[in-house]
Amino acid sequence: MMDLFSNLEGSNILPEKGEVTYYPEFFNPSLSDIFLQRLKQEIDWKQEPIWMFGRQVMQPRLTALYGNPEVTYGYSGIQMQALPWNEVLLEIKNEIEKVSQTQFTHVLMNYYRNGQDSMGWHRDNEPELGLNPIIGSVSFGTPRNFQFRLYHDKTVKREIHLGHGSFLLMAGETQHYWEHQIPKSKKVHGPRINLTFRRIL
Repeated sequence: MMDLFSNLEGSNILPEKGEVTYYPEFFNPSLSDIFLQRLKQEIDWKQEPIWMFGRQVMQPRLTALYGNPEVTYGYSGIQMQALPWNEVLLEIKNEIEKVSQTQFTHVLMNYYRNGQDSMGWHRDNEPELGLNPIIGSVSFGTPRNFQFRLYHDKTVKREIHLGHGSFLLMAGETQHYWEHQIPKSKKVHGPRINLTFRRIL
């Protein structure tokens, strides 16, 4: 099985106050293609409204939450009830846990249908994630730019191109000091599915 994975040497991409490690080809291209198709077909995707600037709008992407079904997870005015783990998610989860050395309880997924689907600036700092949450982010499909900026000095930024089959691990004080986003892009036309594994306490 290990021959399906390559380029596992990662390095911290943040200059300070956080730990973000990038593994550009954690899953090889052929396996990534299989996972992308299975996730499209086997996940119960939904588009839900969120509160932004005092008004309710539809999220510019599709979402799903899987994991321990007895635990709810909320953000931006949404309370999501997890669906139970399925086979494809457990396959991905088992591999990234070997590197992260963390047992994830849930995965929040985003389906970006094209470059007009996006995710605004935010931190994954909900209380139920604990003091220094570990977030394991896996990407399949069309590469997208993933941007960081310091929360208290928004002129300090970092950007990374998240490729097909990549794994980005955010840990330490990252969610205290850094925001992240996936901006819109007129140059992107294909779909991307992102899985953010997390531990809900």
